[in-house]
Amino acid sequence: MSHILIVEDETIIRTALRRLLERHDFQVSDAESVDQALENHSLDHFSLIISDLRLPGRPGTDIISLAGQTPVLIMTSYASMRSAVDAMKLGAVDYIAKPFDHDEMIKTVNEVLAKSEQAAEATTEQPASEPAPTEQHDIADSRMMGSSPPMVELHNRICKVARTDATVLIQGESGTGKELAARSIHELSPRNLAPMISVNCAAIPETLIESELFGHEKGAFTGAVSTHSGLIEAANGGTLFLDEIGELPLEAQARLLRVLQEGEIRKVGSVKPMKVDVRLIAATHRDLKALTRCGQFREDLFYRLYIMEIRMPPLRDRSSDITELARRFLDRNCQRMARPTMRFSPEALRAMLSYQWPGNVRELENAVERAVILCEGAEIGVELLSLEMESAHLSNRTADISQQSTGNQFAHPAQQDSGSPALSLEDYFQRFVLENQDQMTETELAKRLGISRKTLWERRQKLGIPRKGKS
Repeated sequence: MSHILIVEDETIIRTALRRLLERHDFQVSDAESVDQALENHSLDHFSLIISDLRLPGRPGTDIISLAGQTPVLIMTSYASMRSAVDAMKLGAVDYIAKPFDHDEMIKTVNEVLAKSEQAAEATTEQPASEPAPTEQHDIADSRMMGSSPPMVELHNRICKVARTDATVLIQGESGTGKELAARSIHELSPRNLAPMISVNCAAIPETLIESELFGHEKGAFTGAVSTHSGLIEAANGGTLFLDEIGELPLEAQARLLRVLQEGEIRKVGSVKPMKVDVRLIAATHRDLKALTRCGQFREDLFYRLYIMEIRMPPLRDRSSDITELARRFLDRNCQRMARPTMRFSPEALRAMLSYQWPGNVRELENAVERAVILCEGAEIGVELLSLEMESAHLSNRTADISQQSTGNQFAHPAQQDSGSPALSLEDYFQRFVLENQDQMTETELAKRLGISRKTLWERRQKLGIPRKGKS
């Protein structure tokens, strides 16, 4: 069982994070400051340290150099994201923004622990004079593993692209591993010793995106009390990964175009340009060419990005990899949760092969993890995978919410009069969001729908439902 240390001075956050990790079968210790952590614990005995950036006394970054080989995950807020980037330069393995989504926190923790275990295994297995096969290791990791023809072609394309410095556009459905492909390109490139800065363009408020990317001068806008560097500057010499670039506002697109054309940035509120050396990798699940036709994406930027394209194959197009992936996820989850070795029943394997996996590899990974948690024996049956139950649950949940908020106006199709048109699940979702988003926050909408904020955002993108205040 992995042992995690939390260093956080706010009692509410520390307690909530501890309970979250313990619910996922982690052993947890905590401390209120770096000094208390050093006094009460031996840092090298932990599998992972999660530390807030701002702590009483010494800053959270001080624990990075004191942790030895133990990875350190930094928690920060959007207002101090640049400081988190600096923390990564000091050796932090990753950072996560507060307030964090529970699913995102557990996903990040699992990824950090998995990478740490793989690094330890590689160190043990490789002779001292023979370096580990970085190329094979990186590409075979997690969602990128697979020997089907689409994956073989993808691996070859990544290896070819990585050796160059060309701008890359990664396209694919949600859950196919676009960020993992971008990280593989970076790790196999000559820039792998410099940082790779990942930015989800849809996750940063539109009013802050230019400041976050390009930085700002003191007094550039209300609240700009000091000069700050942007994330592009932080990626200087390395790689900038812009996920969901189709959500980037037009003003920021114009600034990004200058980065690609001239290799320079200009901070918000500044008149002096600054030279930067950054390789850009962008990703999207949307059709950028279609967005250019309707004026939502700059055509000149599209062609600057479209130098080298990588398309991530959906899981339904690489069905021969499903069994291999599922067993890999099964072994990993059994080991992480300290559970006995398990196997899939023949019916479960057949169900996984026939299922369409609209959420792709991420959905498969989550389904296997859920099955391991629920399984009481050595064999996972098809009922534990819940492959058909999720959509039915969401349909019933959405119908219930619609009736609660609007009476019988959006009743379930089975309850409608024969003369009323039947509404699909997507119709329910779209109507509920549009009717209530002016009165509810994104968190409240997601809670009422019985889904996470991330799922809410993904369904907005799929159905083309803009957020409140966006045209």
